[in-house]
Amino acid sequence: QDPFIAFHLDKTLVRKYMSPLLIGELAPDQPSFEPSKNKKLVEDFRELRATVEKMGLLNPNRAFFILYLCHILVLDVAAWLTIWYFGASTVPFLFSAVLLGTVQAQAGWLQHDFGHLSVFSKSRWNHWVHKFVIGHLKGAPASWWNHLHFQHHAKPNCFRKDPDVNMHPLFFALGKTLSVELGVQKKKFMPYNHQHKYFFIIGPPALVPLYFQWYIFYFVIQRKQWVDLAWMLTFYIRFFLTYLPLLGVKGILGLHLLVRFIESNWFVWITQMNHIPMHIDYDKNVDWFSTQLQATCNVHQSLFNDWFSGHLNFQIEHHLFPTMPRHNYWKVAPLVKSLCAKHGIEYQCKPLLTAFTDIVHSLKDSGELWLDAYLHK
Repeated sequence: QDPFIAFHLDKTLVRKYMSPLLIGELAPDQPSFEPSKNKKLVEDFRELRATVEKMGLLNPNRAFFILYLCHILVLDVAAWLTIWYFGASTVPFLFSAVLLGTVQAQAGWLQHDFGHLSVFSKSRWNHWVHKFVIGHLKGAPASWWNHLHFQHHAKPNCFRKDPDVNMHPLFFALGKTLSVELGVQKKKFMPYNHQHKYFFIIGPPALVPLYFQWYIFYFVIQRKQWVDLAWMLTFYIRFFLTYLPLLGVKGILGLHLLVRFIESNWFVWITQMNHIPMHIDYDKNVDWFSTQLQATCNVHQSLFNDWFSGHLNFQIEHHLFPTMPRHNYWKVAPLVKSLCAKHGIEYQCKPLLTAFTDIVHSLKDSGELWLDAYLHK
């Protein structure tokens, strides 16, 4: 029930789709909760959810999102004007690339808002604008994002259920349990004891330009998502028409690759700082609240951190209330902390740079666990 409620705006529609799943009622003498789930915690979280709804924290301030979109569009125009006015020499070229990289990162955070249905009261309105933001402003398919991201939210850091940890075991050994398991099985797809080093090569700089860039086209063509493909093409057509007269073919390809490189570094460090250092394992079928808290952590609030991370510095609140507009995360955070304290659940919040270094430290630790198991067990 909790995941269904968390992901959807229209509760009546949710109940309609859940009704056919009812196969019977439990006998009066049967327990209504699975033994792996904390009944009191589930009840307390549902009470918190009701409080959040009464406080209006699920209601968006649309002016916030309009201004956010405007600042992205202004940066996009400024990038073009920089090269148009100052020419294509090294300094304006690099400055324009930084502006466009910022546009891509910030548009990524904005499409995330629409993808989670947190801007409009109607799901279809969010879906329409989502296609524009991710398709036209970023050149990526909404269907691809939806397919992967909601699996991640349902079972974060659960191996074989969260696609975000599919890098294990082909590229990285993640989590203590899984890393030891790999070592015991004598599996070595990569030298995992060095993964905290090669992460800097095949992680942040490479994910978007070397993987996402081609895979998104494979995805939409394989699944025949022609509307998404059309939206994606509008991005590339606009980019080439506006920059080709200024830079030529080689220049525009170089600019695009540099922008994707900047975006990739930004995206990977922000998205992984909340998850890789946390608990990664097989699904243990625990309650919704515990599932999210063991897989997520927060980063300290500041105007810069909020902007730089698209408010994903409040990853805990975002995972508990995916449809909540991001400008309200700070309001619900004290309530979530209180519930964690009541049930003895750790609520992790750390400085931004600490969150980044924790990624590397956790990769180093799991790599060493793998090596020890590989050599000695």
